[in-house]
Amino acid sequence: MEEKQRMNGDLRRRILDTTRHLLVSEGYNSLSMRKIARAIGYSATSIYLHFESKDALVHALIEEGMAQKYETLRSIAEAHREDVIARLKALCRGYIDFGIDNPEYYEIMYMLHPEQMARFPAEKYRRARRNLEVIVDTLREGAEGKLLYVEDPLVAASAIWAALHGAVSLLFSRRMDVRVDREAFIDTVISQTLRSYIVAPEGADAGVSTV
Repeated sequence: MEEKQRMNGDLRRRILDTTRHLLVSEGYNSLSMRKIARAIGYSATSIYLHFESKDALVHALIEEGMAQKYETLRSIAEAHREDVIARLKALCRGYIDFGIDNPEYYEIMYMLHPEQMARFPAEKYRRARRNLEVIVDTLREGAEGKLLYVEDPLVAASAIWAALHGAVSLLFSRRMDVRVDREAFIDTVISQTLRSYIVAPEGADAGVSTV
């Protein structure tokens, strides 16, 4: 029984990994259960034993990527729980690093929008939303401690997310001016994005940022 479970687990992993590669390289419309089956050397029936449809496969990949990202952000938040500002900066960097380090997952999670794909299930969306809530909670804590100017933590977190996503998307495109240093670009995106939220230390000149 254990050997059968291990083999089923290995097959499920192969199906997901193969689907991820095909989805990014060939697109949603070209993806089919038969094509996945040919790529892994199994029958399409074997895939249907694990996933009921192509969309179920894509949803599983999105959920998997979101779970990995959440563990990354959660670990960052835990490591900086005593310093809200450092935590917020580290979360921003963690978001960008996750996208750079996991380009296939990131593209499927945030850049794949086929009109014909089934809607992402509500229960999976609620779990995925934890990624944003890590930033929301940090902004709320900073506002309550008078360390951050934040009127609506959810709106502010969404605005920060948009800026970070824009940075990852631009890095993905590889169309940035070659004179721009990548690390300097990332640091500047984060500092400029957070500048308006951070309360300047007492006695500092107006407009001075601690980012």
